[in-house]
Amino acid sequence: MSVGGDGRDRHGDQPDPDEGTSAGQDAAPDVPPYDAPTEVLRAIDPNEPAPETAPEKPVAGQHEAPVDPPTEAYSALAPSDAAAPDDVDSAAPTVAQPAVPQSDAQQPETPGPETTQTETTQTEKLEPTTPEPETSAPASPKAPAQQSETDGPSKRVKIAVVAGAAIAILGVFYTADMLSTNGSVPRGVTVAGISVGGLSHDDAEARLQSELGARVDQPVRVVAGDQDLELVPAAAGLDVDWASTLDRAGSQPINPFTRLASFFTDREIGVQSTVDEPALDAAVESIRAQTDRQPIEGDVVFEGSTPVAVTPAPGQSVDVTAARDEIESNWAFGTVELPVETVDVTVHQDEVDRVLRDVATPAVSAPVVFTGRGNATAVLAPDAIASVVSFEPDGNGALAERYDAQAATAILAPQLASTETQPKDASFALGGGAPTVVPGVVGELVQWPKTLEQLPTLLGSSDSRSTEAVYDQAQPALTTEGAQALGINEVIGEFTTGGFEYASGVNIRLTADIVNGALVKPGETFSLNEYTGPRGSAQGFVESGIIDNGRPDRAVGGGISQFATTLYNASYFGGMEDAGHTEHSYYISRYPEAREATVFEGAIDLKFTNPTKTGVLIESFGTSSNVTVRLWGTKTVDVESITGPRTNPTSPNTITLPAGSACVPSSGGPGFTASDTRVITDVASGNEISRNTRTVKYDPIPIVRCVSAEPEPEPEAPADSPSEETPANRPAPAEPPAATPPPDGE
Repeated sequence: MSVGGDGRDRHGDQPDPDEGTSAGQDAAPDVPPYDAPTEVLRAIDPNEPAPETAPEKPVAGQHEAPVDPPTEAYSALAPSDAAAPDDVDSAAPTVAQPAVPQSDAQQPETPGPETTQTETTQTEKLEPTTPEPETSAPASPKAPAQQSETDGPSKRVKIAVVAGAAIAILGVFYTADMLSTNGSVPRGVTVAGISVGGLSHDDAEARLQSELGARVDQPVRVVAGDQDLELVPAAAGLDVDWASTLDRAGSQPINPFTRLASFFTDREIGVQSTVDEPALDAAVESIRAQTDRQPIEGDVVFEGSTPVAVTPAPGQSVDVTAARDEIESNWAFGTVELPVETVDVTVHQDEVDRVLRDVATPAVSAPVVFTGRGNATAVLAPDAIASVVSFEPDGNGALAERYDAQAATAILAPQLASTETQPKDASFALGGGAPTVVPGVVGELVQWPKTLEQLPTLLGSSDSRSTEAVYDQAQPALTTEGAQALGINEVIGEFTTGGFEYASGVNIRLTADIVNGALVKPGETFSLNEYTGPRGSAQGFVESGIIDNGRPDRAVGGGISQFATTLYNASYFGGMEDAGHTEHSYYISRYPEAREATVFEGAIDLKFTNPTKTGVLIESFGTSSNVTVRLWGTKTVDVESITGPRTNPTSPNTITLPAGSACVPSSGGPGFTASDTRVITDVASGNEISRNTRTVKYDPIPIVRCVSAEPEPEPEAPADSPSEETPANRPAPAEPPAATPPPDGE
């Protein structure tokens, strides 16, 4: 049987006269050439004859083209004698063209016997090794190997046909599914657990509004770390945007695998919320205030004298931005878990247990005793120990002991005070013409910081809990040598005023006694109000005249302004620097113009600074009629006062008041402007150091008339000075008639 060929002679168009009737050569010369596709179809359907096609004649002088792969396929599919259909023409050419290697196909063929021999050799490689007998009888059945080659491709074709049919069926179902779901929500879609897949958008929205709409008014569980809270979405400014929520589902998928998977899976898309920003921010902040906390470090504290362990607890902090997004996205599910950052503690329970057992409990097990001189003792009882001892994290996971030395000293020092000698500053004795130094006293005090260095050891001991107090000398702030070096040996400034009433004199002399002996060291500032302190009845001050809101009045401590004016002038001529003073608003004739001062406790003060390198000692004393202030030190400057003329006079107003004790009549006085120039020169050289002018405007003294039912007596000549200033510094009525002593302001 022939396995290839096209019915033509390999050497040309004419039959080979030498081959006779051998196998493969018994076909008529006009048999059409081999058509591979047709033979394949015939193999699939034997009842369908292959179409007749005209043979292609090869171009003269050109070698035949290599056999196409379909020729090999047909050779494999050639039916055996047993399976061949009856209507197949046995005379048709069946000789297969052998496959030509790629290298041979690319070489030009040379006509002649060599070409024939090569083709014959290649053909023989494809045929059985046993030579067929040359006969004109019908071809014998195929060998088993040839039948196996035919069965494999036939099965593959059948599988391809079945697969194609299946794909076609699936395509029909795919198309039908696409048409049936067009315009609906994709299959398998859920919103907050509510299934809406396969529904139209209108039906899906209706279902969501029915089943989900009520959730905006229902409490939602909010979990933040170990806190479990509730939040009402509507109160937090949350609602559902129905259309946008369904838009999140997207359109029907085109991918067939996605559509197939949707039959078996669900896809949760959540809700698209509408948000009232301020309301949601307020809700999140309210949650944060309840959930956030600082870590509680492990600690040991004392309740009375009993040590108590503090259990450590980690802190937590809600991420506000993330919490806001989480609530907005997931409130519809009924539970929202907020992101929480946990802040761990550094001191854990094992360290707390150790400190409680080994430190705190032994510390308060018994009193601690400190023995002073003369067998005096100071005892630190257990409850006192509890107020002194504390613990705090050391940053490395441990609790460090802390001992409050000041608290312990406050408890122990009074108990040993009788065993101490207090230091006493050196001072100056006035009288006898010049100040003399009174030596200071060196004290001997318990050195509590050094004594309490033993406290940790004592508190940790169960045997000996007693120790000796440590004493040491204590030098005074101003030693004898320091006082002698201040150079206080001569008067550098002095001034005296008088003309006050009895009650004012009491207060003036008391103030002079308080200030007497005051020391102003180099560079220090003296304050009259600070040095005297309160000037009330408890300190011995009495009621005297003042001016209150422009009217004469009486109050405890009145008349102190006269001492202030006297002290100001002494410091003025002593070369002190003015650190703040205030003049009276009315001119008082017993004081120098533009060189006087008033004071009022808590409001108006008199201050000056010592600019020299030596100390200044204030000596002050009073009599029944005047008060004197002297400044002692080392004289380095001379001071001159130049008083300017009065200018800009003003006339007084008239004030009418009801007659009685509250009304003090006055004939008034004019106001004017005055100035004072202070010139300071160096004592040693006589050179001028400074020249400063101060200008003061005095208000007119109002005329005060006291009106009564009885005729008012004619006022006598005006007094020579009005009452002194009040803190408000308002105009005051003029002094009463000369027969009545003028009230002094404070």
